Amino acid sequence: MIVVTADSPQTPSTVPRTRLIHVGLGGWGGDWERNAIPPVTEVDRVAIVDAHEPTLRAAQEALDLPDEVCFTSLTEAARAVEAEGVIVTAPMTFHVPVAMEAFDAGLHVLVEKPFAGTVAEARTAVERAEELGLVLQVSQNYRFYPGAQKARELIAAGAVGDLSVVHVDFRRWDHDAPVETYRHYQFPHPLIYDMAIHHFDLLRMTTGREAVSVYAKVTDPPWSKYTEEASAVLVVELEGGLVASYRGSWVSRAPQTFWDGEWTFDGQDGYLTLTGRGDGPADDEVRLGLKGEVATPVELPALDLWGRSAGLRQFARAIRGGAAPDVTGRSNLGSIALMEAAAKSAETGKVEPVEQIGGTVA
Repeated sequence: MIVVTADSPQTPSTVPRTRLIHVGLGGWGGDWERNAIPPVTEVDRVAIVDAHEPTLRAAQEALDLPDEVCFTSLTEAARAVEAEGVIVTAPMTFHVPVAMEAFDAGLHVLVEKPFAGTVAEARTAVERAEELGLVLQVSQNYRFYPGAQKARELIAAGAVGDLSVVHVDFRRWDHDAPVETYRHYQFPHPLIYDMAIHHFDLLRMTTGREAVSVYAKVTDPPWSKYTEEASAVLVVELEGGLVASYRGSWVSRAPQTFWDGEWTFDGQDGYLTLTGRGDGPADDEVRLGLKGEVATPVELPALDLWGRSAGLRQFARAIRGGAAPDVTGRSNLGSIALMEAAAKSAETGKVEPVEQIGGTVA
């Protein structure tokens, strides 16, 4: 049966457009401009901001924008244009500072993952947004694909019985570029911060459980160009004693996974597999096998928007007084806590506890 999503389409003529400033126009910010923002008819990007002047001018040229909507400062942009919110796609170290600057200007914030490097830093923005009554949403876009949504639905419904173990594999080859020209090699924790945060968030979403502890063993080959971990094996203990294994790599020559990775949820009555987050929802697949049967594909939800675009529409509607986003700054703290503990474990070589946030798993 096709599942009807809560985010049903509306005709453009009946929907007020939410005015947004976009901060951070580097490589990923440019991708937002090309692929994530255009499908969302309910928003207008009214200005762009990048503190790096050459990046700003390159984006201005690519987007064919006049000088009066291009700025090197968010505060300056907020004074010059009428806006209601901000999309933050700057590097992670700037996420919370830019969010706080936006809050000072009375603007709502949609920020890319990872929201922050630590729970303590994230909390400062969460508490400020709540104090001011502003929306703080985190773009955990893997949640907005049909495979992940169907997996969560089936597991919550007990389709495979009580879960006994979860296995996740992520394999990509991202190692051809020269060291001198590829910033990804120098990212802090390029696997855990840049990619595994997606999988940590999906683990919480699909199982409905928070992480309790994590052990991370870095498995980098000696020829890796990455400054910090490009591959690792993790063991995550979740509430109720459920254990998840995670193998991730940016330097794998093995068959490449989709960005979601390859998931197996093993339960008392059967198992479920998930893969997806390719170029679109058509790449998603969920298979269900019960009591020794061969797993067969299940029908997935039909989505009119997916990924970052679906999250952006939620942001616009929340600003206009609609439902709260699926991933708020507060509900994302559990994912940040697991990421922070995993990074610490990769450095210490020890099992690390995951800070307990409290509340309901989002």
